Amino acid sequence: MTSRDAPSNPALPAPPEPRCVRLEREGHLAAIILDRPQALNAISSQLAAELIEVLAALRDDHDVWVALLRSSSERAFCVGADLKERQGMDLDGWRRQRALFTRMFRALYDLEMPVIAEVAGYCLGGGLELAMLCDFIYAGEQAEFGLPEVRVGIIPGGAGTQSLPRLVGRTLARELIFTGRRISAQEAQRIGLVNRVVPQAELSAAVREVAEQILANGPLAVRQAKRAISRGVDADFLTGWALESEAYTATLLSEDRVEGIRAFNEKRRPRFRGV
Repeated sequence: MTSRDAPSNPALPAPPEPRCVRLEREGHLAAIILDRPQALNAISSQLAAELIEVLAALRDDHDVWVALLRSSSERAFCVGADLKERQGMDLDGWRRQRALFTRMFRALYDLEMPVIAEVAGYCLGGGLELAMLCDFIYAGEQAEFGLPEVRVGIIPGGAGTQSLPRLVGRTLARELIFTGRRISAQEAQRIGLVNRVVPQAELSAAVREVAEQILANGPLAVRQAKRAISRGVDADFLTGWALESEAYTATLLSEDRVEGIRAFNEKRRPRFRGV
């Protein structure tokens, strides 16, 4: 019997897929691209590990002032966890993957620079949780959003039960999570989940436009503003104000602050360097 005739060994692990997360850089702008289109960017263990790797590289790169999170395909931003991979997974395997996914979500949350979610197509489950952990969402007009986890007997596990109520309010978040229903991009914008909805053909340009507006500002100031909002928004008012004061003081110590004031008085555009 030749090797060609030999039966396959089902115990052998499947070969890894081609890389499914890419990082592209252009100046101070970075794009994190989910690139598993054949599975609608379903989050596999491989995708999660690669996304953690990319996010770790961005975390330590102070030359990146704004990041985008988007898909290589217009069909789907991300449809959540890969349930096919979970088929037959034992409890220990599930727990290990859960820990990996938690690291992935937390790594995105911890990025200090602004992150914009560019959502085309399906944005469901863990995909919506990724988008909500970005600073805001722009969506194509055909995008669909939802947290359908209860339909398969689990709940959102990437901070969805915390992010959604903070964005749309408790009672509406309860309805959406308890029913698992999907909503259109237009409804998502109406309830405050999405900042802007544009025709799909204009989505990348719209995201690029707002990214350029942010890039024109002092990168340290933008990072400190994000820090003050993220840490202070759920604190009591005076605690949040104190956190704002800490962030403000950090900008006072920067060269960019000196350059910004000088440029204003010289009636020219500032040349920020992120220091």
